[in-house]
Amino acid sequence: MKVAFIGLGNMGEPIARNLLAAGHEVIAYNRTRSRAEELSKGGARITASAGEAAAQAEVAMTMLADDSAVEQVVFGSGGVLDALSPGAVHLSLSTISVDFAERLTAAHAQRGQQYISAPVFGRPGAAAESKLFVVAAGAKSAVERCQPLFDAIGQRTFVVGEQPSAANVVKVAGNFMVACVIEGLGEAVALARKHGIQASAFVEMMTESIFPAPVYKIYGQHIADENFEPAGFRLALGLKDVRLALAAAEKAAVPMPFASVLRDRALSGMARGMADLDWSSMARLAAEAAGLEPRKKK
Repeated sequence: MKVAFIGLGNMGEPIARNLLAAGHEVIAYNRTRSRAEELSKGGARITASAGEAAAQAEVAMTMLADDSAVEQVVFGSGGVLDALSPGAVHLSLSTISVDFAERLTAAHAQRGQQYISAPVFGRPGAAAESKLFVVAAGAKSAVERCQPLFDAIGQRTFVVGEQPSAANVVKVAGNFMVACVIEGLGEAVALARKHGIQASAFVEMMTESIFPAPVYKIYGQHIADENFEPAGFRLALGLKDVRLALAAAEKAAVPMPFASVLRDRALSGMARGMADLDWSSMARLAAEAAGLEPRKKK
């Protein structure tokens, strides 16, 4: 399949490589061209704009940080919306707001184009190994058409309906749950440490017994080791996602009191200059509140 891939960050770059490895033709665009040039060594063609890439593709995939970044490449002059052929698909892998997904759906429909929301669960390591979980929503025919792309980048695809924004609801709800796990782990580890229990021993006990899920194992290890750099998922993006969950909740009149706690916890980290640390660094704030000093690095 001929695919335009727009956004070659920590997640986008390994995803695009896996599309190439699966035999798809990739036409890539990235604002920082040097990252795109690296991908060209694997066989991708590089373009000077998002619109130029989309004009040549059956499917234009975007993997960008937020609503604003997607809006710029889709609605900007010479962007994806103007360039994509009638009947072609815009497949957004980005974690964006429910409202913006609805706007994208309407805009593409007016142009005779198709739109799919397909955000993913998984960190960069999972992306590199094609082990993402894809949450897809859109017209059944469009989702089926894109299934080979999902198969190339993930271990399983969950189709949640024909309204694209449904996938974004699932994604922001899921990321809210991950943030809850990080906060819970941070507080529990701080409690264990304050009573003289080694953080790594505590995390091992929990994740080898009553909390064996990958999310607890991955983030528990980061928290026990205080390993927050380089970031797999930056705290600034975690704050954005909690805000998206709160916005979706307000739209549907769903109280989410703990989401407000998480927003304030992330804001506290931002105020301390932690924006570019992994969002598991929120656990550092729980440790600080307990009067614990950072573990000395060896």
